[in-house]
Amino acid sequence: MKKVVDDVRLMIRVCDLYYNQSISQQKIAQTLGLSRPTVSRLLSSAREQGIVKITISDLGEVRYWDLERRLEDRYHLQEVLISDSSQDTDELMDHIGRMAGRYVERKIRSGHVVGVSMGRTLRKMVNYIQDPEAEDVTFVPLIGGLGQLQTPLHANSIAESLAEAYHGTFVPLHAPARVSSRKMRDELMKEESLSRPVTLMRHMDIALLGIGYPSEYSSITATGYYDEQEIEDLKSRRVAGDICMQFFDETGDTSLYSSENNVIGADIHNLYRVPCCIGIAGGVEKISAVLGAIRGGYINHLVTDEECARALLEL
Repeated sequence: MKKVVDDVRLMIRVCDLYYNQSISQQKIAQTLGLSRPTVSRLLSSAREQGIVKITISDLGEVRYWDLERRLEDRYHLQEVLISDSSQDTDELMDHIGRMAGRYVERKIRSGHVVGVSMGRTLRKMVNYIQDPEAEDVTFVPLIGGLGQLQTPLHANSIAESLAEAYHGTFVPLHAPARVSSRKMRDELMKEESLSRPVTLMRHMDIALLGIGYPSEYSSITATGYYDEQEIEDLKSRRVAGDICMQFFDETGDTSLYSSENNVIGADIHNLYRVPCCIGIAGGVEKISAVLGAIRGGYINHLVTDEECARALLEL
């Protein structure tokens, strides 16, 4: 006796209702006097027999689709987005910033609390926030920042710009990014004036994280918080990178540098509790920094460029 799931005419009928007329499987089952599992099996059988062929439009335009999936699997990341690379640093940051801007618009939802770190690529990202739909979004800087040098790169400035783009709320962190001692840092973090941003840091839905590395061209140098001698010292001690001026090696370990954590802002180890931590960085010089951020568990989403992505897969 012929099985229902082998009835080609019935398969075509079900496929027409489901794919062309957008009728639910439950409704099809009721209309044709079938069970819901039978409808599901008919759809599956139609695909197996080539009666229905599903294609994803414009997949060819997503140039790095396979590379992104491989990187997700290799490092157990929730999602990876890859932009074109460039030998020009400013152009590279623009590529990554554009990709990150589109991604951030998709990820941020109404009512979210969003933490924002510092850096050039995050500043580029702000330019590509074009038509956000989320409402009642609160933006809080994850690190302080005062002074006259490169203020657009500070977390306060970037968070404020994002709040303007979203017509949301900006909660400033009125404090220097770095102070002279751990004791002073601990005392400042208890100040009443910092209580609101500090509390919000503990309740973030999303963290937007630039990933830095010690060099004379890095944001920590451009903002005046580290001088040339300090940068050389960090390199000599095998610092791979930093998030919010908190340093780690290639394995993500911060213990060798914890005594220098005089930063006013979020502790990167608290990022483990944030559902969505998006690392935004690229370029071959940041391979170790991105690797350390992944291995340390500080990010679970990544926006990077092709060269950095391929290098991460080859490690």
